[in-house]
Amino acid sequence: MSTTFTSDELQSITALKAKYPDPKAAIMPVMWMAQKKWGWLSEDVMQEVARVMDLPYAHVLGVASFYTMYFKKPMGKHHVQVCTNVSCMLRGGEALYAHAKQRLGIGHNQATPDGKFSLEEVECMGACGGAPMIAINETFHENATKEQLDALIDSY
Repeated sequence: MSTTFTSDELQSITALKAKYPDPKAAIMPVMWMAQKKWGWLSEDVMQEVARVMDLPYAHVLGVASFYTMYFKKPMGKHHVQVCTNVSCMLRGGEALYAHAKQRLGIGHNQATPDGKFSLEEVECMGACGGAPMIAINETFHENATKEQLDALIDSY
């Protein structure tokens, strides 16, 4: 598998860098672009990000390690996140997470053997008024129920 950005992607990266007084501030959207392209941030992918950002690999690794939104191992094609922070917990988030673990047969930051799903317990998704909250990839679902989660999983 090639871990190099295309010329179009490099143009997008150049445009991202131009948006900031210090080009290294574009590291997070560039890492997000890389994760969307390759599915996760392997060492080779982080080396490529370091190269195109003209940053030390250690800097890229530090950012990837700090933020949980960056995957440091392969995850499922459909990444299920369940919020269990205070508002979500009070409205059934922990039970919803337990149901997701049982339904998918996996735990926190694990993927199903077929690579179709991965599961993550998250702290806050910023939708306390619509708790409990789940997300599958970047699609958010508020006031989530076990039945809704089952229907979403079945739809994939």
